[in-house]
Amino acid sequence: MRVAPLLTLILLLVSFQEISSQTKDKYRITFRDKANNKYSLEKPDEFLSARSLERRARQKIEINESDLPVSDFYLDSLSKLGIEVINFSKWFNSALVKSDQSTFPDIINSLDFIITRKKVFSSSVQKSAIQKFNSEIIVEESPVTSNYGYGKEQINLSNGQFLHNKGYKGNGMLIAVIDAGFFKANELPAFVPLWNNSSILGTRNFVDDNVNVFNAHPHGMYVLSIIGGNIPGTLVGTAPESTFWLIRSEDTSSEFPIEEDNWVAAAELADSVGADVINSSLGYYEFDDPSMNYTYTDMDGKTTRVTQGAEIASSKGIFISVSAGNEGNKNWHYIIAPSDAPHVLSIGAVDSLNQKAYFSSFGPSADGRVKPDVTAMGQADAFQGINGNIVRGSGTSFSSPVLAGLATCLWQAFPNISNLELNEAIKKSGSNYQSPNDSIGYGTADFLLAYYFLQSQSTSNPRDELTIFPNPFIDYVSIIIPQAIETTIDIKILNSTGQIIRQKEIQGSGSSVEIIRFSELGNLIQGTYILKIKAGNRIYSGKIIKL
Repeated sequence: MRVAPLLTLILLLVSFQEISSQTKDKYRITFRDKANNKYSLEKPDEFLSARSLERRARQKIEINESDLPVSDFYLDSLSKLGIEVINFSKWFNSALVKSDQSTFPDIINSLDFIITRKKVFSSSVQKSAIQKFNSEIIVEESPVTSNYGYGKEQINLSNGQFLHNKGYKGNGMLIAVIDAGFFKANELPAFVPLWNNSSILGTRNFVDDNVNVFNAHPHGMYVLSIIGGNIPGTLVGTAPESTFWLIRSEDTSSEFPIEEDNWVAAAELADSVGADVINSSLGYYEFDDPSMNYTYTDMDGKTTRVTQGAEIASSKGIFISVSAGNEGNKNWHYIIAPSDAPHVLSIGAVDSLNQKAYFSSFGPSADGRVKPDVTAMGQADAFQGINGNIVRGSGTSFSSPVLAGLATCLWQAFPNISNLELNEAIKKSGSNYQSPNDSIGYGTADFLLAYYFLQSQSTSNPRDELTIFPNPFIDYVSIIIPQAIETTIDIKILNSTGQIIRQKEIQGSGSSVEIIRFSELGNLIQGTYILKIKAGNRIYSGKIIKL
């Protein structure tokens, strides 16, 4: 492997900066109500797809007024006044508008059906063209012997191969990738199987108001290849049999809050087409106009527009994976929006040795919640390069799609659980679950453990059985106790003569199922041992084999 020269990297990134042609200020306006609406809650199939309705029904989610589209009457009224509507949000009952009329503010203020307005793009502020995606690019030169090819490490670190070996590769699942563009994803080799299998169901570009996402920034293409790439022996993604919607919300030529509104529009589209999962490797806190900047106190799970939108998307039953941010070694230091949202998974980054990546943002959220939620490999990840070769790069932009794809496969295995139950299982599988911190949250997700946790919750699984795995083991065992325990849990490992050689005590969490990871067992002599656990009023025991 070799590191690309810095000048080459800069030229690569700059070449994909779109030249801004925007000359008008843009505003977010909020409507008073949804009066004169041609749609009704009694006929949801007229504004939501069958797949979207099925997802809600499966998770017992009611359709409410937030699902109703914005009133066409209000939108038409704006158009008649010469005000251009860029896009709109049914969740917030709002619209993005622009106008070069000098009387624009007076017109808006005079309309009684508009209750708020806020500038979200300023044409007078110099655009910084912030280098948003500055991951190190390393070109691969040596072959990798694995069906996963160069993607092996990022999948195996989270035990994703376990799900794949069971046949769960995302078949029947729909993932919406919200990003900055998907340069050449309609022709590069990693995506040929997706096109051949009609797995790209649709595209939308909310920046340029069209459907072409293939002539914009390559960042989304990188992300898509980590999830859906499929060149056996070269690069296989985390959910290669999924279907996809590719949605562009990010304008890489500038940084303004309008991109949060684009993101919300993208999430609403994902909802309406029936996406099961959203991956978004985007985040916000600093803008070209400093007066629009957020502070750390705004990372409280309820303040920023993009975080509010992510929470609503989650309430519709969508599983959402977002990047925690690459600010860990910068002055900001903390997570960025929407990773502060309570019901999305915020993904930090580790390297292939499961060590925290130096750039990965720290938590907690401003209101004190554990963030990031979990971690996945995000340092030197492999993905499709713009010239058809495989490259590596670093960022939580890449740890999020690793996690999102594997979460999709896990949901395929347990289709009747909710998105929030999926969230919980993944957090419980974290290597740091019993002692979460502000650096890696609950730790690196283990999808083998998450699978067995969900299986232990299944009504077909005997509730009094102890689950131990991997068994045989090499350096650790994970234990699932199907009982809520609020007292101390005592764990002992005994050899064949009954001698206690390892012992551990932890405090029960009171959760309906306890998950325990007993680590640092690599120096045990090969052979058979007895695992004994006293938990509450129960005593469990089982044989474990050290390889």
